[in-house]
This record gives sequence, structure tokens and C-alpha cells, in this order.
Amino acid sequence: MAAAVAAGTDVPAMVRDALHDAMELAVGNVPDIAGSVVVCPDVSGSMRSPVTGYRIGSTSAVRCVDVAALVAASFLRQSRDVRVLPFEQRVVDVRLDRRDTILTNAERLAAIGGGGTNCSAPLERLNADRARVDLVVFVSDNQSWVESQRSAATGTGMMREWAQLKARNPGAKLVCIDIQPYGTTQALERADVLNVSGFSDAVFEIIAGFAAGTLGPDHWVGEIEQVTL
Repeated sequence: MAAAVAAGTDVPAMVRDALHDAMELAVGNVPDIAGSVVVCPDVSGSMRSPVTGYRIGSTSAVRCVDVAALVAASFLRQSRDVRVLPFEQRVVDVRLDRRDTILTNAERLAAIGGGGTNCSAPLERLNADRARVDLVVFVSDNQSWVESQRSAATGTGMMREWAQLKARNPGAKLVCIDIQPYGTTQALERADVLNVSGFSDAVFEIIAGFAAGTLGPDHWVGEIEQVTL
């Protein structure tokens, strides 16, 4: 991904094709998740920051939005029933073709830019459509300024929309990947909600296990206990 981001028009076509081929092979390891999956990549202005943050001598060229776009494109390729809802203040309609290359779809998503962040927007769209959903995956930095008020009774706007979606889809699960954790979350963890801080390729397996029900509410405790000191 980093090489593809850095590759300009002066890079030979043969090299660019090789990068596409390498990405296709790598994404072949992403699990196929059964059921209706919705992936919500955050494409707001704050997602333009480097995924590593700003560090002298070690700031990545890969931005948070690039990671979010790549996750969405990977799910689109590997799973059979996937809907992608990129969002900022609202859901941004973009045409994606699962037969396009992973990098092509990722670049198309990452090119959407700017605006504030409204994490409830994709759920509002799903509720308006009365969509059938088994798994919703958010990839964001969780800086949801548009609907930042949290109610003690109902939680964030995002969780109020999630409650409506759950009323129609009792078995639905929500995964929130927070690429740059800031110590807050839009969705408190519970049996149907998984929070993931940061990102690596292991996240795909964690999501697949959560969706399949093989990871319970104490999954992180179990993962830690498996570490041999």
C-alpha cells in the first residue's frame, strides 16, 4: 500500500502493475465473512493525517484515510454481500466495482475528501433504507464532531441509530476500528460491539471471529492470557 501511494506517473507501468498484483495476492488472505456486511470508511478531513501521527524522521506517507479505504476495498473483494458507505458529515455516494483491483477501489475512496465527521450518518442511511444487516464495520479516527453530544440515557447519536438498527436486526454486530485511539469511543463495548484500537492485518481475523461468534465479550482478556511471558 505504501509503495502504491508513493508511485507516481513516472514509475514504469510494469512496476505499477506488479504493485496491483501483489496487493491482490495479499488480500487473498482476508477472510470471507458470511451474511450482509456494511463497511463504513471515514473520509473526513481529520483522516488526512499520517497513520503514524507526526513524528520527526518516522512519519508515514500512508494516511488514515488510505487504511480505511484499503479495509473497505478488501472486504468488497473477499465477501459476497458487502455494501460500502464512505462518510464525513454525510454518506458520500461513490460507485465501486468489486471486480476492479483493490488499489483502484482504495484510491477511489481515498480521493473523497474533507468535511466534518458524523459517525452516525451511515447508520442513519441504513435505517432510512430499512436495510438487513449482519455486520457493520467502521474504520475511523472516531473524531465525530458533528454529533458530539452524548446522553447518559441513550449514548452517542451513533448508538441511538444502532439501537434502531438492532430493533430490526437483532443479531447484528458492530465493529469500530479506531485507527488513532484518543481515549474515547463512539460505542461502548458489549456483546454486540467490538472496539479495535490501531490496525494491523490481524484485525481481519479478529473481525471474522467476532462475526462468527467465536470471540465473546471477554475476547481481549483471552488474547492477553494466551501470551507467554
